[in-house]
Amino acid sequence: MSYFGTDGIRGKFGVMPITPEFALKLGFATGKVIKRHSKKAKPVVVMGKDPRLSGYILESALQSGLNAAGVYVHLLGPLPTPAIAHLTRALHANLGIVISASHNPYFDNGIKFFSSEGKKLPDALQEEINQELEKELIIDDIANLGKSVRVDDAQGRYIEFCKSSFPYHYDLNDLTIVVDCANGAAYNVGPAVYRELGAKVIAIHNEPNGLNINEGCGSTHPESLQQAVVQYKADVGIAFDGDADRVIMVDQHGQQITGDHILYILATKAKHKPAGIVGTLMSNMALELALEKAGVELLRAKVGDRYVLQGLEEKGWAIGGEPSGHILTLDKSTTGDAIIASLQVLTVMVEQQKALDELVADFKLLPNVLVNVRLEAMFDPYSVPALVTEFEKAEAQLKGRGRLLIRKSGTEPVIRVMVEGDDLAEVTALANHLADAVRANAV
Repeated sequence: MSYFGTDGIRGKFGVMPITPEFALKLGFATGKVIKRHSKKAKPVVVMGKDPRLSGYILESALQSGLNAAGVYVHLLGPLPTPAIAHLTRALHANLGIVISASHNPYFDNGIKFFSSEGKKLPDALQEEINQELEKELIIDDIANLGKSVRVDDAQGRYIEFCKSSFPYHYDLNDLTIVVDCANGAAYNVGPAVYRELGAKVIAIHNEPNGLNINEGCGSTHPESLQQAVVQYKADVGIAFDGDADRVIMVDQHGQQITGDHILYILATKAKHKPAGIVGTLMSNMALELALEKAGVELLRAKVGDRYVLQGLEEKGWAIGGEPSGHILTLDKSTTGDAIIASLQVLTVMVEQQKALDELVADFKLLPNVLVNVRLEAMFDPYSVPALVTEFEKAEAQLKGRGRLLIRKSGTEPVIRVMVEGDDLAEVTALANHLADAVRANAV
């Protein structure tokens, strides 16, 4: 049995596999696999988390399992997911572990891994961990148990790393920035980075209590950020998700700047234009058309930053991402990083002495409607003939003017129905019709 989804292991806390018992066994199994492959006598894992209450319990269980297997654990505390990726490399650890459910509500949690290079864990190692989980937990080397220590300067190390991605001869002294921290992992380090680069920073949703993460805020709910930018007459707004690997921006008028806008800016407005970028099946058709006009190639990968990364590595490119705000800049970081991605956009603003809305003035997204159909249990919509018929009718209706994408979420029991086209009313009606059809035919 495989416990890993497209982005680690995720689910509701207290329900298998996101339970203390499973986390203990997962830590032990992971430790066994690490020791098997490590040349170090005392292999090291770094572990961080977002501020969810359940994270403290999972952290304790995981570190106990790892220690029982003879692995040493360096505890980083609440930090963004990309910070754990960076510190895995910086501290020369064998593995990085993140306890987070990203943009999901507080009652969910998850566990994901980074390799020693700060990248997604190879499938072969995931499979080894799966196999080890099937074995009984037996501690047979009590003389060589591991220990856990806290890394006191983890936040400072990551702040300096983020700042190093911004050109040293520039500053943000002329900018006022509203930062929506989603009551998540970047509540402290996020505002600090922009502030130390000279910006006037107004932080909102930066008081996590373990239960308010992503609640009506952050990259999935940017409405309060949009209002705050206008209220404070700020130059730009920046919203993270719960673990700060996604970013959505807002211009000075309160208009949302999505992941597609960010890719457009980095691909066409930056000083050095890339040969190509990697988007996904969800990337708006307008991005494809704009990049074609600019002479920049677009590769569409499957949805998920894992697949964006694969596409970038295959092509040898640096920039890719998703409309949701997962942006990868591989010349700066090994994984999607909200803070670093936003700094690259701010770099272009400073270089060109232009406001954010000016950078996207000639880029207009085609109307796009996404309806998330939440289910009791996941199923394949293409396995139902009646649904296939409905999808084919919609594709015929949109032919030459738009497109349809139906996909299963890799992290929750949700089917995503996306319809894109040149007529908003038509697109909206079609998306709702197809979502209703999915609900009616759920098995």
